[in-house]
Amino acid sequence: MTRPTIFITGAAAGIGRATAELFAARGWFLGLYDVDEAGLRVLQERFGADNCIIGKLDTTDVETYKSALEAFWNASGFQLNVLFNNAGIASVDDFENIPLARHHRTVEVNLNGVINGFYLALPYLIRTPDARVISMCSASAIYGAPKLTVYSSTKFAIRGLTESLNVEWDRHGIRVMDIMPLFVNTPMVRQFESQPESAKKMGVRLTAEDIAAVVWKGATRPAWMTPVHYYPGLQTFLMHLLTKITPSFLNRIVVKKLSGY
Repeated sequence: MTRPTIFITGAAAGIGRATAELFAARGWFLGLYDVDEAGLRVLQERFGADNCIIGKLDTTDVETYKSALEAFWNASGFQLNVLFNNAGIASVDDFENIPLARHHRTVEVNLNGVINGFYLALPYLIRTPDARVISMCSASAIYGAPKLTVYSSTKFAIRGLTESLNVEWDRHGIRVMDIMPLFVNTPMVRQFESQPESAKKMGVRLTAEDIAAVVWKGATRPAWMTPVHYYPGLQTFLMHLLTKITPSFLNRIVVKKLSGY
């Protein structure tokens, strides 16, 4: 197989699904993985079994993740051009109102699941020239987000992983990057009965298709043209810029006002 390949976690809906649709339309072979098997089957019927492989995957399950990568590697013609760490969960409320078990699960999925992806995919990435790893991060890793405290914390960790491995894995010829958007119109955001106050004030301006287009840039541009962090949308870029040039106490005041505290 000579066509490029992408392994997508959280592929059944939202950003994962939009990314799958974009890459399928441009001739890539897809590895589509999610806990939602029914959603994956819909995508496989749409794209055709010759163009993708699907599998149920909880990214916190190491043995299942190993098996998924091996199956993808064999089906794809022995190449892994892009690993897209997209699977994630979130809970919105004051920190103490969210059950402790849910906090722990958020860390398991959003951080440990991504670590698993990096670690387990490395042998395949090394064997694929110019391989890329792209992870979904968040603007909540620019400054901590009230009511999304543990989610935000995991995204700070993803930012650290990205920056560290971007340097470490340069020796392997692997480019590592992340995407740090503000609120995106996806099922994860829409599921909340009461969105964070900041989302109401700033609006949900990005679509899953907007983020898929950024994934495409990260996957296809020459390595020297890919930044470590992508900040999609004008609001996100301005937030990133302002936190760099304004004093920390002003950043805190702005975040407090936006979040309604």
